[in-house]
Amino acid sequence: MDAIFLKAVMHRAALFTGGWLVLTGAQPAAIAPGLAVSAAATWLSLWLLPARHPFAFWRLLRHVPRFFVGSVKGGVDVALRAFSPRMHLQPGWIDVPSALPDGARAALGGELSLMPGTLCAGSARGRLIVHLLDTTAGFDHAIPREEAEIAAMIGQRPKDKA
Repeated sequence: MDAIFLKAVMHRAALFTGGWLVLTGAQPAAIAPGLAVSAAATWLSLWLLPARHPFAFWRLLRHVPRFFVGSVKGGVDVALRAFSPRMHLQPGWIDVPSALPDGARAALGGELSLMPGTLCAGSARGRLIVHLLDTTAGFDHAIPREEAEIAAMIGQRPKDKA
């Protein structure tokens, strides 16, 4: 077994076990089934999305606070627009090229969909299709920064986009 695979097993097992403990309130009766479910979930996740790139868990931990702050700022922006009598919205679609591998590109799309004002509607030929509530708000400039952070999490250097 190589180091990337072993790291993936440890990270995913910790993630699934931690999630189980949070969902069950760490009740003693739930620990034994949780270990079995976590092991099965780890195996299934490695089967569905094999570990091909090293994952820097500390980069994820560093990314979470910035993502949370960005989500709150975006939510306030959307709320202000919704309650404004003029409701400044210029919705539109953008096509975002991405050099990330498929799984990481899906994670980027999921993260963008969690940010207020953006919705990733799909991916085609290495590009994300993103809907923006306001095409003039600068969300499209934040997307490459998010992509670079995800690339760093998997140990990939940013590549030239197609």
